Amino acid sequence: MVIDVPTTWMGRMKAQAVKTGRQIQPMADQARVVANQRIEDARYWAAPRLESTAHMFEDQVAPKVSAMLTQAARRIDPKPTRSRRWPVMILLTGLAVGTVGYMFYRRNAQQWTEHMKDSASDASRWVSEKADRTAESTDRMAARVSDQADETSRKFS
Repeated sequence: MVIDVPTTWMGRMKAQAVKTGRQIQPMADQARVVANQRIEDARYWAAPRLESTAHMFEDQVAPKVSAMLTQAARRIDPKPTRSRRWPVMILLTGLAVGTVGYMFYRRNAQQWTEHMKDSASDASRWVSEKADRTAESTDRMAARVSDQADETSRKFS
């Protein structure tokens, strides 16, 4: 009868440790879901702003750069002539500036997306590591309790 008491107590401690481990898993799963939802919300928020910024760049900055380049070309030209080339140059310069702006827009959007993925990955990894540490701590506690129960059992034998 004396041997059954520590064994039952040890069994209850192990059951409690397993129960605690099972309780932590849903929290980790929920944290992962919430992090994914936050990332998606951020992307829905940022996408229209990035697009409007790109359009603003095309509408406001590109024409100014084009005009500046045209003016610089006129200043350095030794003999200004009236030709039909300047509208084509302005068009090509505008296209070049627009292309550069679009490339910056795409690069920044991609970097932002990668950063958000990394942030979500870090949060998920943190929750997973926290769950692993808790499980390890629970296992150590259960092993310690088991050792104590074995020692107590030996004393009563």
